[in-house]
Amino acid sequence: MKIAFVGYKPQLKYAQGVTNDEDSELLTFLLQKGLDITPVIWNDVTIDWPAYQLVLLKSPWDYHENIAAFYDWLEMLRKLDIQVLNPVDVIKWNSNKRYLKEIADLGLAVIPSLYLTKGAQVDEQLFHYFNADDLVIKPCVSAGAKNTITLNKQNIAEKASLVKSFLEEEDYLVQPFIKEITGGEWSFVFFNGTYSHCLLKTPRQGDFRVQHYLGGSITYPTADGKHIVQAQQYVDAFAKGTLYARVDGVLIEDDFQLMELELIEPYLFLNADNTLSERYYKALTDLI
Repeated sequence: MKIAFVGYKPQLKYAQGVTNDEDSELLTFLLQKGLDITPVIWNDVTIDWPAYQLVLLKSPWDYHENIAAFYDWLEMLRKLDIQVLNPVDVIKWNSNKRYLKEIADLGLAVIPSLYLTKGAQVDEQLFHYFNADDLVIKPCVSAGAKNTITLNKQNIAEKASLVKSFLEEEDYLVQPFIKEITGGEWSFVFFNGTYSHCLLKTPRQGDFRVQHYLGGSITYPTADGKHIVQAQQYVDAFAKGTLYARVDGVLIEDDFQLMELELIEPYLFLNADNTLSERYYKALTDLI
């Protein structure tokens, strides 16, 4: 089986702060396992996609910047009947943060959310809606904290023109600012539905964004079994048949609440650990 190991045309903003080149390390590990696997860029027009039997998404980190082309590419793979991991339907569903409503509607704990359609207006009623003093606004199709800002009653007038420009371009998601994020965002990583490992991402002082390229730090505490079980619920309900899933959220009064279910291109924090890479490999071979 010929496998395409899918990445993106590198941009410094995504790689900054990453201590391990996870793609290269995992690719080397899979090659040593004897897989016929080749690194490719998802939107490289020179790639002969019909030559591959499996497309393995690893780091198409710029997909949200070219979402229409990304959807077209996925549909091309579907028409070619090439197996994709994670599956095409899962990826497309997960690409728009409106999926959070479906998860919440099932009764699972999700940070409260309100969706603003393109062209909508933002005013102080949003604070009343959430009964909150601080809000976070982000695009429905985004990654890496793109255009993610905080609003409060003191700065909403100052940021009105910026928010208006955002909403002229696309739909947005509004959530109350969760103070617990300053203590860190937990990420639980699963391979083929089975829990593998976890980490805690903490924003730099004075910020709320936990991404490593924005100054966030990463530690690897031992997770409470209760929280692993809670994270597993999201995978069982919405990530069946996936090679990888990362469940990101915060602990509020010692209960896990979802912020994002990452099923497209999450950094997996394998850290050149052969035990973790072996779990990934086993999950892969079980699915193909």
